[in-house]
Amino acid sequence: MLSYYQSLMETLDRHSVAAVDLGSNSFHMIVARARTGDVLVLDRLREMVQLAAGLDSSRRLSGDARLRALDCLRRFGQRVMYMAPERVRAVGTNTFRSAHDAQDFLIQAEAALGHPIETISGIEEARLIYQGVVHGLASPAGRKLVVDIGGGSTELIAGESFDAVRMESLFLGCVSMSRTYFADGEITSHRWQQAELAALQEFESVQARYRDFDWDEALGASGTVRTIQAVVRNAGWSRGGITPKSLRRLRDAVLKTGAAGKLRFNGLRRARRGVFPGGLVVLMAAFESLGVDRMRSADGALREGLLYDLVGRIREEDVRGQTVDSLSERYHVDRPHAERIRTTALDFLNQTAQSWELDTKEARLLLSWAAQLHEIGLDIAHHHYHKHGEYIIAQSDLLGFSREEQKLLATLVRAHRRKFPVSVFKQLPAQQRSSAERLAILLRLSALLHRSRFSIPLPEPRLRVEEKRVTVEFPAGWLRRHPLTGADLDEETAYLRSGGYTLRFS
Repeated sequence: MLSYYQSLMETLDRHSVAAVDLGSNSFHMIVARARTGDVLVLDRLREMVQLAAGLDSSRRLSGDARLRALDCLRRFGQRVMYMAPERVRAVGTNTFRSAHDAQDFLIQAEAALGHPIETISGIEEARLIYQGVVHGLASPAGRKLVVDIGGGSTELIAGESFDAVRMESLFLGCVSMSRTYFADGEITSHRWQQAELAALQEFESVQARYRDFDWDEALGASGTVRTIQAVVRNAGWSRGGITPKSLRRLRDAVLKTGAAGKLRFNGLRRARRGVFPGGLVVLMAAFESLGVDRMRSADGALREGLLYDLVGRIREEDVRGQTVDSLSERYHVDRPHAERIRTTALDFLNQTAQSWELDTKEARLLLSWAAQLHEIGLDIAHHHYHKHGEYIIAQSDLLGFSREEQKLLATLVRAHRRKFPVSVFKQLPAQQRSSAERLAILLRLSALLHRSRFSIPLPEPRLRVEEKRVTVEFPAGWLRRHPLTGADLDEETAYLRSGGYTLRFS
């Protein structure tokens, strides 16, 4: 019976996709079936975990917060147990970005969910939020301002149709503001003024960029906005979304109550009372700073954007490829030369994928992107240009990439020449080190063979690998006619030896 049930679930989930949003306040999961031009939502799960509330003064997660999160992820994991890894995408947001023990917790979280979890930047979070909002609208046309108040961060996006034009992530949210100014639940005019001033200061540096965008409508993409809209509508303070006047009336009512635990508004769930004051402060600061006169709650958010992004990857519509092309153009990469190296590197990957366990779509993409970007550091200086390239990739806002993917891509660019950077590989998660080293070797050999930068085709060298042994075979007499390449290979043999690899060529 169990094998029949498992077989049935595997068949059903083979055509499904799942997006998991691990926010600072709530965890969300959507399971859907991809259709032409759309997705059909099959299931939604949501739990208010309040992960950010578990951060102590040293920004480490408490045992209770970990327990709440892991219990939730185990429940989520049961739903996606039989889904292929490439059809599930889980991302962590602000708390994963800021917790000092995030890497340790991430290992436990992945084990609980049964799938990898990525940490995304605030800008990438903003991009995905906008995609989720726009895909949920009846008509995507026109200019929009989108505000998403999360537990630990607030994302601002100005866009037109499906294109996000301006994106910012501010370091304030409903949980962090509530903990800072209303930690014991007491709400006073003095505390409110302090919180309001802090929120306005955070918006100050970005308000000019958004005020002059001239949007057609303002949308809120979070539980905070959805709850506030329900409260002001149920109270009869506003019928067509949220207005500045309705926010002031709500603020006055909150101050009159004087305590978060005593808030009794129709539309405010008990579980949200503790973070409601902080969320209201942030939204009022957004209205004042950005000049919003009306906002309505949107149906879509980060999890929907993540879902559409995942479907795009499956259909070979990956925004990461566009980001790599843009970065290549910005840093004036010699594209014909990069393409020659990419072609050779992918040929080497085809020859070694089985032996080195690199037979995955992500391995091919990473190697391809690393070849395209391996020389971007030249735009800064030739000396140590591989290190300049590493820095550019690691520190840039690369749309579509998670932090882990950026780190891995930066490492491949750093490792494509000169010394084999063993210490840099050790900074990667343990499960990535071996494949990263192997991809780097394929890229190094490809770059070495094209060092002359001539467009003359190579003699299709054969590559054989076994664990840490690499053998390159050339046609008879070719190396004798190319002594510089032979000298480069001698040098490369010494470089790889420091990483425990043996290189032989004939």
